[in-house]
Amino acid sequence: MGTILDYVANTTARYIELMPKKQRKTYGQFFTSKETAEFMAGLFDVPTDKTEITILDPGAGSGILSAALVERFQSVRVLQKINLTCYETDEKIIPLLRSNLEWICLQSVVPLQYKIISENYILSQTLEYNHMIGANPTPNKFDMVIGNPPYMKVSKDAPEAKSMSNICYGAPNLYFLFAGMSLFNTQEYGELVYIIPRSWTSGAYFKKFRQEFLQKGVLEHIHLFVSRDKVFEQEDVLQETIIIKVRRTCVKPQRVHITTTQDSGDFSNKTEFDVPYETVISGKDTYVYLVTSEEEIDTLNQLNKWNNTLPSIGLKMKTGLTVDFRNREALRDTAESGAVPLFFAQHIQDGKVVFPTGKEHEYLVTNQPGLLQRNTNYLFVKRFTAKEEHRRLQCGVYLAKRNPTYTRISTQNKINFICGLQELSECIVYGLYVLFNSTLYDCYYRILNGSTQVNSTEINSMPVPPMSVIEAMGKELIRFKDMSEQSCDNILRSYI
Repeated sequence: MGTILDYVANTTARYIELMPKKQRKTYGQFFTSKETAEFMAGLFDVPTDKTEITILDPGAGSGILSAALVERFQSVRVLQKINLTCYETDEKIIPLLRSNLEWICLQSVVPLQYKIISENYILSQTLEYNHMIGANPTPNKFDMVIGNPPYMKVSKDAPEAKSMSNICYGAPNLYFLFAGMSLFNTQEYGELVYIIPRSWTSGAYFKKFRQEFLQKGVLEHIHLFVSRDKVFEQEDVLQETIIIKVRRTCVKPQRVHITTTQDSGDFSNKTEFDVPYETVISGKDTYVYLVTSEEEIDTLNQLNKWNNTLPSIGLKMKTGLTVDFRNREALRDTAESGAVPLFFAQHIQDGKVVFPTGKEHEYLVTNQPGLLQRNTNYLFVKRFTAKEEHRRLQCGVYLAKRNPTYTRISTQNKINFICGLQELSECIVYGLYVLFNSTLYDCYYRILNGSTQVNSTEINSMPVPPMSVIEAMGKELIRFKDMSEQSCDNILRSYI
């Protein structure tokens, strides 16, 4: 055994070598490794009561995922026929796909029948998906769907976006449109296994998709790669990628099986554990919390004891107001008449906001109200960090009294700030610092969002204690005069 997959893996490798990456990127093509294909195929249940199964591979590429799945079922004696449908629009790879499938047909012990559809996968089913006049009353439904969809943004006016407007917000990425359509193509109790970016698991941008996707199907298995840069190793793709197995049913399982490996080359050395379904998928926005250890489950459980969020207690995280490169004429290197401080991430240092630092463009001269905010107390939080940095949440206390000559200030859009309907007391700001500088909150955010960007929508959804507790924690921090992570951890621990 192994011949079918090995053969297709070898032909794929030769294609990758010959085809320029720039050209493949045009189609959003990133090819699945042999090891990943084998692992994904292994997530499907072995059919024990069916003599015939139907498989869909949308965006089939060279057919490596189909090959892995067909090979998986070679020893299933009850099977008498496999019907495989592949979608692929790239004319350059279709000849390779066809020759690979022909070869598989000759090698397969189980009779295989295949068809290649060279139409746009999304648009070919617009009528059926939207239940429109002229739709096929019995659209194709498959027992198993396996996919590595194209990773490519399209405009909000693109035909694909309009075709699936019920799950779109702004300019969508093809990968989640493919996932949504694939679940539509999965028959009741059928299985879908996809390798996709993790970005859909949180945030407002994917909310409509998550709610639809996880209403029609349930997550049974999530696989996480600890090393983010080794999933598509040949392709040099820096993308946080996960593998999911979804079953088309509304009946939620008790638990989700989670596995992790370092990269896509070795699935033999993996960690695995089960997590309650409600721990992984929760909240009104249907966030998916990608936990990788028992410690992370404890983190979620500890903080989820609180029912408040920043907005529910009259606070909110917002993104900095000034995009500096769009307002170059308003930037100044030194203070002058009419100028206000413009705060950058570089001003956040060791838990405080230091100003001025002598960096360029740290003053702004403008009359645009949208670029100015009250000079009042804030917690500043960096929006971007490097992936190798110890913390995602890096914050600093801003006190208006340190810049008493200004009634207005501005913030560059690479920082976030927390403000309130009313002016925040110093105790409140320091209390927020305790939360956001703690190990627990940083860990919670990393579970929620795998990117290096701190998203205000997600922060505003995180649990926080009542205002009275935030104030009490702030008083303790002021008394201790120790802004370290350890100090914040000690204070927070006493209130959980």
